[in-house]
Formats: sequence, C-alpha cells, structure tokens
Amino acid sequence: QVQLVESVGGLVQTGGSLRLSCAASGITFSTYTMGWFRQAPGKEREFVGSIWWTGGATNYADAVKGRFTISRDSAKNTLYQQMNSLKPEDTAVYFCAVSRALWVAITAREYDYWGQGTQVTVSS
Repeated sequence: QVQLVESVGGLVQTGGSLRLSCAASGITFSTYTMGWFRQAPGKEREFVGSIWWTGGATNYADAVKGRFTISRDSAKNTLYQQMNSLKPEDTAVYFCAVSRALWVAITAREYDYWGQGTQVTVSS
C-alpha cells in the first residue's frame, strides 16, 4: 500500500527557512499529484501546494506563493517543500498527500493517501 513518511519539522524563527521532505513508497499508478497541506490548532486542514508528478507543474496557495517551493526527486520518490521567509502564521502540522485525481486537486477530500504529519513552529 501507499506509504508517505514526512521528515521531522522543527522550530524556526520568523524569517527563517526550513525544508520538509516526504518519502513515498508503494505507488503503483503512473498519474498522480503530490501535495502539501497544513493544519493549525482549531483550524481546518488547508492546501499549501502541489506538484503534478509526471510533468512537474506546481500550484500554490496564495498565502505561501513566492515563499514556498515544491519540488520532487522522481528517482527517490521524494517530495520536498522549501519554506522561506517563514511567519508565525505558518505554524501548523504539515502533511504530504497523494491524489489520483486527473485535475489540479486543492482540497483535502481530493487526496487519497496521507502522511502522518510533522510539526512546524515559527516563533515571533
């Protein structure tokens, strides 16, 4: 079965940077999107960004556009998210996920497989 394992997050100061990774295994289908979501305490899980695995096209939420960059290493089946200029409002548990949808999937319900999540805390 599909397994997604995120790297350990961390604590970073405002304006700092952090890179998350997500190692995928068990993916046997050829067309899919991998995405990042985040969930802050008391809030709904929200879309951060995604990448079309085959072509590499990316899509970002307005809140992170220009600060976060999603990439992938197909040979390692690993998804990355480089987060720069971090703000306290970026504090959340970050999840990677896989969608088998054939369109740009930006809602949690469109994603079929999820990692366990990793905590990112940005101090002010």
